Amino acid sequence: MSSYKILQAEQQGIYVLKFIGEIRLNLCSTLDNLVESITNDPEFRTVVIDLSETEIIDSTTLGLLAKIAMAAEKRSHFLPTLISTNPDVTRIITSMGFDKIFIIVREPASRIEELEEIPVLRASEQQVRDKVLDAHRVLMGMNSRNREEFKNLVRALECEEP
Repeated sequence: MSSYKILQAEQQGIYVLKFIGEIRLNLCSTLDNLVESITNDPEFRTVVIDLSETEIIDSTTLGLLAKIAMAAEKRSHFLPTLISTNPDVTRIITSMGFDKIFIIVREPASRIEELEEIPVLRASEQQVRDKVLDAHRVLMGMNSRNREEFKNLVRALECEEP
């Protein structure tokens, strides 16, 4: 079984999220809940997302990260930060256009303390499908390459809607 962990800290409206291991579809409800909680916080200003210990990240997760980045930019009018030291992860995020919505740092953070582990939420198949659809719509809205890349997946998921 793959291992994964999401850690969080917050101070004065600045959130730090650290993703460890394989961050995939099984965490979409947890991440969506976290994104909603952060973006609904009236003190929320920006976010630093640390992917330095992320081994694998999927497109659903990327869509949720894009959602929080856009909310941070709207709230504070400057780009949030994404730390990515894994060349494979960095290649994926830059190919998705994340360099337009994040400041990408390719060196590890020197010190992140007081991070608390986020408990993983369980979700129904329908809840997961809805979150996957929403995350990919966000990615499609970022640029034409992503729109082309995910249009068939989104169309298929929309056809499954009850």
